Amino acid sequence: MNPTKEFRDYLISQGAALVGIGDLTAVPSSDYPVGIAVAIPLPKHVIKGLQLAPTREYYELYNSLSDKLNTIVTAGAKYLTDKGYHAYARTTDQKMTDSDNCIPLSHQTIATRAGLGWIGKNNRLVTPQYGSAVRLSSLLTDAPLTCDTPVTHSQCGACHACVRSCPAHALKNTLWRPGISCENIIAISTCHKKCREIMQKSTGIDADLCGKCFAVCTYTRQYLKQCRDV
Repeated sequence: MNPTKEFRDYLISQGAALVGIGDLTAVPSSDYPVGIAVAIPLPKHVIKGLQLAPTREYYELYNSLSDKLNTIVTAGAKYLTDKGYHAYARTTDQKMTDSDNCIPLSHQTIATRAGLGWIGKNNRLVTPQYGSAVRLSSLLTDAPLTCDTPVTHSQCGACHACVRSCPAHALKNTLWRPGISCENIIAISTCHKKCREIMQKSTGIDADLCGKCFAVCTYTRQYLKQCRDV
C-alpha cells in the first residue's frame, strides 16, 4: 500500500474526519518539512444550539474533542516514530502563542497548507465539508509523505456574516491570505474577554468560548442543511 495513504487511513481509523498533509518547507516558523492537519466536525445539534448563546453542551464537547484530537495526533506521531522518522504531536497542553496572542504556526495554517480549507474572516479554518464547525489539531514530521495541494485564497468573498454577528465586534472583515498575521483578522484579547463574559452569563462556566462566529458561517450553514448528523 502507498505509505501516505496508509498513514492517512490510520489517522481516520483513530477518529479523524479530515486529514491533510502539507508542505511546510516554505513556512519560516516550522522546524519540520511536513505538517499533518486533522479535523473533527461538531454535531449539527450543538451548532444549532449556539445561535443565541454558548451552551454547557458546547463547552463539554469542546473539551472532549480536544482530548480526542490529542489522542489522534499522539497516535499519529507514534506511528511515524515507530517507522524511524521524527514526529511531534501538537497537543493542547502546549503553549503556542506569542506576545500578541497569535500562534506563529497555528493548526489553521497547517490545515491551509494541507489543503483542508482557508482561514475565514472569523479567524477559523473554513472547510468545504463542514464550514467552520470543526476542531483541529496537527502534528509535524520529517517523514517523506506525499503532500496535498495547499489552499492559497480565501473563499469568503463579500460575505461578512461572522463579522456582523460577533458579539465582541472583534472581527475586522479581512480576507485571509497566506502569511497574514491573525491580529489583522481579529482583535484577540477583545474576543477572549467578551467570550468569557457571555459564557459566564449563559452557563456559569468561566471559559472564553462563544462559537457564534462559526455557527453563522455560510459554509457551516450549508453543512447544517445536509440530512445526516455526525
